Amino acid sequence: MSVTVSTTRSRKPKNFPLYRTLPGFARDPLKELERISRAANGEIVRLDLGIVRPLLVTRPEHLQIVLRERSDDYARDGIFWRPLDDLMGIGVLGGTSESWATSRRVLQPVFTARNVRALTGRLADTINEAVDELDAAAQAGRPVQASREMARIVNQTVVRIFFGGKIGPAEIGKLDPAFEAVIASLAFRVLLPFMPETLMPRGRSYRAGIRAIDEVMYGLVERYRDDPGEDLDIFTALCRARSAEGSGLTDKWVRDNLVGMYAAGTETTATALSWLWPLLCHHPDVAERLYEEIDRVVGGDRVRPEHLEGLTYTKQVVQELLRLYPVGWQFPRVAVRSGNIDGFPVKKGQTLLISPYLTHHLESVWDRPHEFDPDRFAPERASGRHRYAYFPFGGGPHQCVGNHLFHIEAQLIAASVLSRYRPEPVGPVPSRPGMGRTLRLEHELEMRLVPVGERK
Repeated sequence: MSVTVSTTRSRKPKNFPLYRTLPGFARDPLKELERISRAANGEIVRLDLGIVRPLLVTRPEHLQIVLRERSDDYARDGIFWRPLDDLMGIGVLGGTSESWATSRRVLQPVFTARNVRALTGRLADTINEAVDELDAAAQAGRPVQASREMARIVNQTVVRIFFGGKIGPAEIGKLDPAFEAVIASLAFRVLLPFMPETLMPRGRSYRAGIRAIDEVMYGLVERYRDDPGEDLDIFTALCRARSAEGSGLTDKWVRDNLVGMYAAGTETTATALSWLWPLLCHHPDVAERLYEEIDRVVGGDRVRPEHLEGLTYTKQVVQELLRLYPVGWQFPRVAVRSGNIDGFPVKKGQTLLISPYLTHHLESVWDRPHEFDPDRFAPERASGRHRYAYFPFGGGPHQCVGNHLFHIEAQLIAASVLSRYRPEPVGPVPSRPGMGRTLRLEHELEMRLVPVGERK
């Protein structure tokens, strides 16, 4: 299908009025958005959400226009982005177009595939050490919580990659609960951006969390900004970049970029990997293929960087779980000038709602979109697919700089855990996401980890 911007015809977007959609949004906002997306079938439609009336854009060809071809016309701004300002500030995940461009220019070399590969040995070592801590529960037959353990493993890994040895247990002890409190409140703030601060749920813990994050991050910057050393970690790279750029990059710039990338690197990876376990429980055929590959490639060893080349099906599993449950499930844009997309008029100031989750579930784009099928990403099936049919990390100039790091980390964690244990659910297995800033499990999954040699 080829779609271009039309300048000779005007098409009026279908409107979904509030009185028709409100009951569905009240019951299950994500399910109601799915219903609207199916009804639109890739066409641009207007949602009446009361205080805002965004255009819903889901077709890959339209997304290419917004995210890449005319990305300067559609800014990361507006009411849905403002809740992130306190946390992300002027870094690569927030800020104005000028501050974002500076951050992107400075940070992109840090996250190239080559530089990320240089970190892979340290990643593997840290992951192995974190997975070692599962052994006591596995040997005792004691259930663990999937999301909690993924968050623990990811946090330990990200702390080492981001900070090296510059951060101590006391500071980590402050950061973990602070980020947890802020992220919990952001779920409400993103969904209800027009609510007054005094009425916002968890407002006190949110503000306390921001203060704790600032205390730790600014303390680190003050200690190391003039002499960050030569360690291979993200914080050191940021401090060196600040020194190279001169006074144009402030302590706040370092803090905002570090906080934004740390939040993205921990929450997104942990949330995505938490979906691996219910999907394997629901799809034993996929689980057996995954186990066979990991047993063959890793065997009884501890995971190492050289194992990645052989973990091809593992990579497909990770790609498919991101298709079904992209962590950043929606990210709005605001038109900075009037124009049109395929003939649909877009006025200056208009909000566009973009959702990888909805595009990834379009029947006009994907065959059997609600089924978990990692073979979609086998080379012979993936070739020829539209670039914006699958975009869990965004696209165009604003594509997430950490996508290489995510894929390496996710594959190593999955391989490290499954080379040692097989998960067995205890209690109900989640099948629907809970909707907030990210798509989390609707309820916690408890599972026993059976050592591979003891599996019946």
